[in-house]
Amino acid sequence: MGKSRVRYVCQSCGQDQSKWFGRCPACGEWNTAVEEFQPVAASRSRARPESSRPGATLTRLSEIAPDGLPRLSTGYPEVNRTLGGGLVPGSVTLLGGEPGIGKSTLLLQVLAHIAQHSGAALYISGEESLAQLKLRAERLGLDPSELYLLAETQAEAMLGQMLHLRPFVVAVDSIQSAYREDLSSAPGTVSQVRECAALLLRAAKEENIPLVLVGHVTKEGFLAGPRVLEHMVDTVLQFEGDRHGSFRLLRAVKNRFGSTSEIGLFEMQERGLHEVANPAATFLSRNYGRAPGSAISVSLEGTRPLLLEVQALTCPGSGFGPPRRNASGVDPQRLAMLLAVLEKRNGIPLGSQDVYVNLVGGVRVSETAIDLGICLAIASSYRGKPLDPHTVFIGEVGLSGEIRSVRGLERRLAEARNLGFTRSLLPEASLREIRKSEWNSLELIGLRNLHESLQFFSLR
Repeated sequence: MGKSRVRYVCQSCGQDQSKWFGRCPACGEWNTAVEEFQPVAASRSRARPESSRPGATLTRLSEIAPDGLPRLSTGYPEVNRTLGGGLVPGSVTLLGGEPGIGKSTLLLQVLAHIAQHSGAALYISGEESLAQLKLRAERLGLDPSELYLLAETQAEAMLGQMLHLRPFVVAVDSIQSAYREDLSSAPGTVSQVRECAALLLRAAKEENIPLVLVGHVTKEGFLAGPRVLEHMVDTVLQFEGDRHGSFRLLRAVKNRFGSTSEIGLFEMQERGLHEVANPAATFLSRNYGRAPGSAISVSLEGTRPLLLEVQALTCPGSGFGPPRRNASGVDPQRLAMLLAVLEKRNGIPLGSQDVYVNLVGGVRVSETAIDLGICLAIASSYRGKPLDPHTVFIGEVGLSGEIRSVRGLERRLAEARNLGFTRSLLPEASLREIRKSEWNSLELIGLRNLHESLQFFSLR
């Protein structure tokens, strides 16, 4: 038996040391060191050079025949859109999300469709028994004859069944539950996650089988395990949403075969996840425009415009400690900057106010085109004056209060017009770049700074 050495590995970032540490010197996390036994590598004199290994051949780029990367349809246009057209043969996809968000449900529905229309599909579960999977499939109304289930946690056994069946697609739920026999560490540790993923990844590439790995997330929302796992895979998908709400967003964080700005929109119902037919109007509430503190803005996610309702509430603070700043769906740091601009550049005293900002529907947006809507919603709540319910607000707010241009303005305006909006406040610089004659049914008002927008609605 070969010798092994003791190493202490951080379960947050994968840093390993020969001695135990309380705080990781790489990522700064506390109490993440786990003792692991690693085999001692062979000496360099005995190791075979990489260049002398059989099968290592050089190929000219011009000699490689393009195959067009034929894709396997998942049966769900929203999933195909996020993936860039479907699953690429031999690709490895990592699907992450909070517990209970619907990762397993989405994966089971996708594999059931592939099994029904393309051929054999293999679903490997390390967290649920076969009886539990059967109950879920019955609840979702799924019963394809070519969908194979396997309850297994040993990576070598997974690989054996995968090579024996050779299905059209394989899903492993989850990679944190898998382990290898030749490693002494517990399942879920950095070494096990990395080596199990590498074993399955090599088989998927060699056999040209699409592989989907489900990954857990930490309490901060990041994928658990070593960061090298995200570098190994071809695509990283994040399943987002409020567990207590019905809407879910499938977002591509990394994609070697398509854009990383596309999203898929789903609604959780009794019989599983269903695609949203009209995503543009999904996040608009029926009570919009009746109370102060609501504004409509347009976010462009990839090629898809989404109309979002921004709700804001301001109230006097308690006087004990700093005022509260609560942001749901928007970046808290971005909200703090916009509040500073409102107070410093426009004279709205928010320093003693508790401010709450929320995007209706549980969606999260990181782009800055909704800045103008956020600022006007906050000012509307503070002054107690509702905004025009037929107006949509588009624009980025700078530190000096200027309204900056945004990309894809015409697509945003077209979606607002289709949903019945009659007016849009937008950057003046962008207004000069579009043809006003094409927007006769939509009144366009250009703004140079935030001060002009507040004066337009008498919110100064």
